[in-house]
Amino acid sequence: MSLLMKAVGALLAIAALAFGAGFLLPSTLHVERDIVIDATPEHVFALISDFHNWDAWSPWANLDPDADMQIAGAGVGQTMIWSSENPQVGSGSQTIVRLDKPETLMTHLDFGDNGMADATFTLTSEDGQTHVVWSLDTDMREGVPVFKQPINTYLGFAMDAMVGKDYEAGLSNLKTVAEG
Repeated sequence: MSLLMKAVGALLAIAALAFGAGFLLPSTLHVERDIVIDATPEHVFALISDFHNWDAWSPWANLDPDADMQIAGAGVGQTMIWSSENPQVGSGSQTIVRLDKPETLMTHLDFGDNGMADATFTLTSEDGQTHVVWSLDTDMREGVPVFKQPINTYLGFAMDAMVGKDYEAGLSNLKTVAEG
């Protein structure tokens, strides 16, 4: 019995150390993907700068066609609020916080107790085409309940692969729509 108690104690100590280490690891994250589109920056910017156009290219639009989606406003301050039972879509809101036509679009994302992030599209004209960079910046602990912060910090190590895959799909869709 004492050997079992020692093993349980050791496992609890390891779990406590891993939990504590989650507060000490870096929590900031940057994900970035890019593509060159054979269209003008003005044309591409029109597709990204109004949430009403996102269904045509967003990587999440087809994951749950039944998601509840509400869009309000226009320009800076335009907000998209969504709710889905699909965990790949989830629930949250996105607000346009910066529009510098046709070079920059920045949005602020709020995923409730799953955290917040800022996404940025940067468009650069290159030889009659548009180089589009889509990036995400977040602190994996910001806006997250304390007990979930270490878990989110560890999750951050997989975010580049997870979000990057979606960004690549979205940029590919955007290219198809813009060039179509």
